Amino acid sequence: MRGYKKPTVSVIGASGYSGAELTKILLRHPSVKLEKLYAHTQAGKKVQDVYPFLDTDAVFESYGGEKDTDIYFLALPHGEASSIVPKLADAGKLVIDLSGDFRLKNPEEHLKYYLKSKDPDAVLTYAMPELFHDEIQQAKAVSNPGCYATSIILGIAPLVKKPLNSALVKSINCSAISGISGAGRSSKVELSFSEMSGNIRAYKVGKHQHTPEILQALDTDTVEPRFDFLFTPMIAPLVRGIYAVLNIQLDKHLPVSQIEKHFKEFYRSAPFVRVRPTMPEIQHVAYTNYCDIHIAESTDNGSAVIVTAIDNLVKGAAGQAVQNMNILLGYDETLGLL
Repeated sequence: MRGYKKPTVSVIGASGYSGAELTKILLRHPSVKLEKLYAHTQAGKKVQDVYPFLDTDAVFESYGGEKDTDIYFLALPHGEASSIVPKLADAGKLVIDLSGDFRLKNPEEHLKYYLKSKDPDAVLTYAMPELFHDEIQQAKAVSNPGCYATSIILGIAPLVKKPLNSALVKSINCSAISGISGAGRSSKVELSFSEMSGNIRAYKVGKHQHTPEILQALDTDTVEPRFDFLFTPMIAPLVRGIYAVLNIQLDKHLPVSQIEKHFKEFYRSAPFVRVRPTMPEIQHVAYTNYCDIHIAESTDNGSAVIVTAIDNLVKGAAGQAVQNMNILLGYDETLGLL
């Protein structure tokens, strides 16, 4: 359109894996203009010297409180966004925060799972497009879901948010495997090639910080949960991807065909959720913003197994963040992501 001025976008924390993925998507986005890439530890370096695959002449800069672009993505370590987001929001900027600083409504849960205290009012709209699209449209600053949380919530929500044949969820036992990039770009001995090659291990069993986020999105909490929930995260020698196996106990039997039909109806307006008749694989979703879901089994005693797969850096972080930006701007939510 002649005379149309594209909204400008900057990324704070652009040198991490999620920040780099954001940069890659925003560079090809047809309806925004990428302005500044802030990264304190890499300040002064050319972006291409750090990430040669990014087609830009930009140089990383240190963020000093600037508010001169229309939209800000924050891809910072937990705890660092809490002082920046309110100032940007007060200045009228659109803000998408990828950290956990503003996700949880209950400050006691935040303190327990993030080991940091927070202002009880420091909560943003939880921006999972498939569940809270209307709320996102009305917001100015949003909190992007976590990667594990995205893969698990999407695999459970239809049975909790809109029970099928009045079948109630009694318990959920979830095991999910993440690629190493989920731990960030900083060097850690336990994540080195010699430690992880041919290896897999569980960690933070029942204590992972995405646990209260998952339950909150499912209309309950860790204090007085409506159903028993156990989450076992694992790390495997993959660069990217999350593969979640959800063992759900219902109070009555539901056939696989009915559950599958129910999921398809629930996500009929969700362009990035694919309810598959076959088992998902990481390679089916890598480098995409899709979440693939398969209803694997349902037994006579009410047990059901649902499997999901996402790319942790795209649907689990940067892709979902751009999807949320599109909604905030009134664009088609798939813009720049297909």
